[in-house]
Amino acid sequence: MNIAVIGTGYVGLSTGVCLAEIGHHVTCVDTNTEKITMLNQGISPIYEPGLEELLVRNRKAGRLEFTTSHHSGVERADIIIVAVGTPQQSSGEADVSYLIQAMIDIAPLIQKDTLVVIKSTVPVGTNEKVKKMIDHFAPKHVLIDVVSNPEFLRQGSAVHDTLHPDRIVIGCDNESAAVVIKNMYAPLKAPILITNPRSAEMIKYASNAFLATKISFINNIGNLCEAVGADVDSVSMGMGLDQRIGSAFLKSGLGYGGSCFPKDVSALLSTAKEFEVSFRMIEETILINNRQKQLLVKKAIERFESLKDKKIAILGFAFKPETDDMREAPSITIIHSLLKEGAKVIGFDPVATDNAKKLFGNQIIYAQSVEETLTDADAIFLVTEWNEFKKLDWAEIIVKMKQPIIFDGRNCLSEELVRSCEEVEYYPVGKPPIVKKKKS
Repeated sequence: MNIAVIGTGYVGLSTGVCLAEIGHHVTCVDTNTEKITMLNQGISPIYEPGLEELLVRNRKAGRLEFTTSHHSGVERADIIIVAVGTPQQSSGEADVSYLIQAMIDIAPLIQKDTLVVIKSTVPVGTNEKVKKMIDHFAPKHVLIDVVSNPEFLRQGSAVHDTLHPDRIVIGCDNESAAVVIKNMYAPLKAPILITNPRSAEMIKYASNAFLATKISFINNIGNLCEAVGADVDSVSMGMGLDQRIGSAFLKSGLGYGGSCFPKDVSALLSTAKEFEVSFRMIEETILINNRQKQLLVKKAIERFESLKDKKIAILGFAFKPETDDMREAPSITIIHSLLKEGAKVIGFDPVATDNAKKLFGNQIIYAQSVEETLTDADAIFLVTEWNEFKKLDWAEIIVKMKQPIIFDGRNCLSEELVRSCEEVEYYPVGKPPIVKKKKS
């Protein structure tokens, strides 16, 4: 099939590259000239494991093209996939202005019967509005169906999730359109659910809100574990072994971040308010998450009393490992709070440092290695659970610190590893601290 993908962010680029990988001819369209130039050079503008390799391979095979021209992208397309951003507004609602502009740009260019697939995360009822807009702007001689096809990708494993999805949701009122989308995804051999557009739109929001609620729940349990002297990791394991609960998203830490959970939870709450449906659970999910991002700073203030002029080493800027994305990352809240307390901040991340520089400028110091970050530090904040942080020889590197004090926001370090250190103060999340003084 000839497929056009509008938007080359995480979702659009991952979708376009992977559809080319399974044999379709894909043209990705974006108005960002710099981004398209990079892509045409075989360079991915985002860090995503495995993505650039597939990008290069499919460009060479002639199955993948990139352009800033909507006309050249749309003219041959049997299917147009729209994957533009729908960021959160100050009100909490999803901003669909990019989607609306995309429709205005592409609808007049469609010259044959086409399927328009909305992959962007949009409020319930948006597909119906898009259909009316397309019918208004598109040539009258063409038949255009609009299909809701929400994505369920995890940043850091977007390629794997695209090629090995848990399920594919198709929301449309036209059975023949659903068949075309099923055929497009046929090589993936994934379970397919066909429903109406509003249900498909709601599935996306309900899924992300449930996972976010699960994270906030275990974080609240973690705080309670600390208070009563229990171990949240053991509690999580005991809960997760129950098949009705499952272990996924049941790890206590610093809360959720990224481009999806925060905005999707807020958007679902906005929809509930619009239709006058009480949703206190979601309100509490957001409150817990916001509080959790301040947890390490609170622990540090309790330990030091004052953070003024303390050198705090931040390990990890990205909101999760295997991505350079810092949208809604806990590190942002943490660093701003540390600076407000008068601390001196130095940080390191394997891939997200450039994005951190855009946010903090010269307010903090950017290290080139973990060792540089730790040298003469009063304390470490472990913020992102990169594997390379977990695999460090901690007994060896903490000797570079002024004081061997670790605040572990992701419970990266095992109790056995911590106790192997000759001297350390270790403050995890959801379990008792380990304070090990050096033998005299």
